[in-house]
Amino acid sequence: MTRDSNMYAIVKTGGKQYRVEQGQTLLVERLAVDEGATVPLVPLLYRGDDEIVNGADLAQVTVEAKVVAHERGPKLRIVRFKPKRGYKRRTGHRQDLTRIEITQISLGAARGPTRTATTAEEA
Repeated sequence: MTRDSNMYAIVKTGGKQYRVEQGQTLLVERLAVDEGATVPLVPLLYRGDDEIVNGADLAQVTVEAKVVAHERGPKLRIVRFKPKRGYKRRTGHRQDLTRIEITQISLGAARGPTRTATTAEEA
């Protein structure tokens, strides 16, 4: 799939980092929000067509995602066995996951000092 824009962001959610583009869907660790809700994601890096933003300038970057569905991952079987002792245990695990769709990746204008803060300093 080719895109006209090279814009993407690296976001952090659930202790993992993901490279996301607008319109992309992905499975992440369970988020405690309802289906259909909009969730802001924490950006770690932003790359636009002609600029890369990281560090302190990330306050200007917003990444929003819409929760599509809550799902469960595949069943993982865990088997413990000790030979010659008759010890056998079988358990399983299914991870709770959330499917999200990236709805917006945007770089806002640089935030300057507010008007009230400027007038207070001059007085």
